[in-house]
Amino acid sequence: MKDFVYSYPTNVYFGKDAAARALRTELAAAGETVMLAYGGGSIKRNGIYDTVLGILREMGKRVVDFSGIMSNPTYAKVQEGAALARQAQVDYILAVGGGSVIDCCKIVAAQAKTQADLWELEFRDRQLPREAIPIGAIVTASGTGAEMNGGAVITNEAQQTKTGMMAFAPRFAVLDPVYTLSVPRMQVLSGAFDTLSHEMETYFGVSDADNVSDDVALAVMRNTVVNIRRLLADFDDLEARGNLMWDSAMAENGILKVGRLTDFQAHQIEHQLGAFTDCNHGQGLAVIHPAYYRHIVKDAPEKFARFAKEVFDVDGAEAGVEALADFIRTCGLPTKMGALQSKVEITPALLRRVADTCNVISSNPRPLDREEIFEILTECL
Repeated sequence: MKDFVYSYPTNVYFGKDAAARALRTELAAAGETVMLAYGGGSIKRNGIYDTVLGILREMGKRVVDFSGIMSNPTYAKVQEGAALARQAQVDYILAVGGGSVIDCCKIVAAQAKTQADLWELEFRDRQLPREAIPIGAIVTASGTGAEMNGGAVITNEAQQTKTGMMAFAPRFAVLDPVYTLSVPRMQVLSGAFDTLSHEMETYFGVSDADNVSDDVALAVMRNTVVNIRRLLADFDDLEARGNLMWDSAMAENGILKVGRLTDFQAHQIEHQLGAFTDCNHGQGLAVIHPAYYRHIVKDAPEKFARFAKEVFDVDGAEAGVEALADFIRTCGLPTKMGALQSKVEITPALLRRVADTCNVISSNPRPLDREEIFEILTECL
């Protein structure tokens, strides 16, 4: 294994009514003003907003709303939140929602503490933020694992780029499976597949033999598939939903990545597809993964064969890729670009731009070039 330093900064509150326990514990010594951040308003319709607001008011907190955080949060939205946080002198940010809300709040929290432009700071000056307003996360739609790490995926519309930025992990995270019950079926399944994608891309990265990270990744992948199948049989299965919430956190809290390099090339391709379209992230990954893996399966035959056996109980590397494709169909997830329901027409010309601008990494079984990325994308049409 490679040298590493591992830390675990996020306190996790799991289970029914975990939000009340977390807020009363974590915010007791915090300042008076709390920014309550959320998306399009679903938390108002399902009652979560009123629950959280009631607890904050009982604690004597002054609440500042920051709403309208979109899927694929934009850098402009980050700047809007940072300006509000400065103006209102926010002491704590509470992100209530899925990965998009949590990611946006991470960068808002850091941007509010500096006059420097964080995009330029990270991508031009190669520096990371040094301080941020503390944040907590209440997860209502799981899958991204954003609640237990400092990374954030942000879309810079001016540059037509969707990429990862770094800030600070939430101080605490609430994982209450009841909060996921009102999430639409396809969004739940898309999030669950995003979890599986994180696990697969970690596993198929560069690692030495017989390392514990691979063994844990295979176990978490298998558990994710098992619990998705349980949800398909009973969509109100709270135990399965809870297991998937923890699978999501495990996939992105760093445990699976310790001592190894990861292969996140499929994510890089989908991120840039998302920069040019409005497609759902998990659904885009479901379309891209089988095509990508058919290209690289012969470059890591032993790993793919082990994945096939331990996750899908089939023999052979190529059989494992096809078992993944069959599983995607079983979930009812899209298998072609045309099924992504993007308002932007996905054409070969658009995919050419995606291929020519997406980030190409070198930690996967075999690095791709832009022509092969374009070939993978066109196979998904």
